[in-house]
Amino acid sequence: MSELAARGASRTAWIRSRMPLLAAAKTEFAASQPFAGHRIGMSLHLEPKTAVLLEVLAAGGAEIVATGNHGSTQDDIVAFLREQGMTVHGRRDDTIDEHHANVAAVIAARPTILLDNGADLAAGIVEAGLAETVVGGTEETTSGGVRLRRELAGSVPFPIIVINDSMLKAVGENRHGVGQSVVESIMRITNLMIPGRRFVVAGYGWCGRGIAQYLRAFGGKVAVAEIDELKMFEAALDGYRVAPLADLADWGEVFVTATGFPDIVTPDIIDRLPGGAVLANAGHFPWEIDTAALYASASAVTTLDAAIEQVDLPDGRSIVLLAEGRMVNLAGREPKGNSLEAMDLGFLLQSLSLERVATAASTLDAGAQPVPDDIERTIARRFLTAIGADR
Repeated sequence: MSELAARGASRTAWIRSRMPLLAAAKTEFAASQPFAGHRIGMSLHLEPKTAVLLEVLAAGGAEIVATGNHGSTQDDIVAFLREQGMTVHGRRDDTIDEHHANVAAVIAARPTILLDNGADLAAGIVEAGLAETVVGGTEETTSGGVRLRRELAGSVPFPIIVINDSMLKAVGENRHGVGQSVVESIMRITNLMIPGRRFVVAGYGWCGRGIAQYLRAFGGKVAVAEIDELKMFEAALDGYRVAPLADLADWGEVFVTATGFPDIVTPDIIDRLPGGAVLANAGHFPWEIDTAALYASASAVTTLDAAIEQVDLPDGRSIVLLAEGRMVNLAGREPKGNSLEAMDLGFLLQSLSLERVATAASTLDAGAQPVPDDIERTIARRFLTAIGADR
C-alpha cells in the first residue's frame, strides 16, 4: 500500500470505529447481498466518512465507480479506496473542467444505481440518453432536491429517493451536523472570536437553523436573512433579528450563505458590506456568493492563509472570502465535514434507501420522492439505541 493510501486507511479506521450504525448495516448487507450485479455510480464528497459508506455498499455486492465534488476531494482517501478495488476519479486540485470530466467518466461507466449529490449524475444520465439502464438512486442535498423538482421535473424516469427530505437528516445531519461543522470550520480557518461578533445567516432552512443556533451558542450576535415569510416568522420567534439581506449587509461582520440557491450575495450586496466583512458559503454549489463579480471588481486579490483571500476594492474596502466561496466545512483548511454521529445517521439513510432502490424499485414512483417512512422509523430506533438515549 502506498504511503498516501496508508494515510487514508489510518484516518478511515478512526472514523469507522465510531460509526456503529454503518457497521451493523455492513454485516447485514454482507449476508443479504442487495447490490449484487449492480454498479453504483457516486458523486459525493470523498472524505473518510464517505469511504466507510462505500465499504458498506461494496460489502453488499456493489461495484463502485465514484467521484467527489469540486474542491472537497481528499487525495489520501481516493488512494485508499482505489486500493480496495474501487474505481475513483478525482483529486483535490482538479479544475472545474476536470471535475466535470470526472462526473462524465462516472456516467460513461453506465451505473445502474446512482448515489448523487447536487443531481449532477441524474442530469448527466438523462442528457446522455442512458436513463433506461438506471434502476434508481438517491440524492443527498437540498440543492439537488430543488434541481430534481425544478430543472429536471418530469424528465427522470426512475425513482430517486431524496435523502434531504428526511426529518432525520434535517435534524441530525443538517441542523446539528452542518451547524456544528460550519461554525467549527469558520473558527479554525479564521481563528476569529465568535462571542460578541455580528453574524448574518442567509437562509433559515435546516442548515441555516443549525448555523444560527451554534453561532448563538458560542455567544455570537446573529441575524437571519430570509425572503420566505413563514421562515422569517419562525426565525423571529426563535429570537433572531430578521430582515432581507440588503437590510443587514451594513450590519454584519461575518456572512454565511445556506440557501441552496444561486446569486444570494450579489454585487449590490457586496457594495453595502463594511470593510473587513467575511464571506463564507455553506451551500452545496459554489454559486451563492457571486465570486466572479467580486473578483472582477477587485483592485487586488491576496491569499492571506489557506482558504482565506483578501479582496481589495477600488473604494478602499477589503472583503475576506473563505474557501473561494465553496462549502466552508469541506473545502476549507484541513476539512472535517459533519460530525461522525451525524454522518453515521445520514449514511445509514443512504444505505437503506439504496437497498430499497436495488430490491424494490418497482414499488417506487419515478422522479424525486422522500425517504420511505418505515426506513425513517427503523433508523430512528437504531440511532436512539446507538447513543444510549435512555441512559
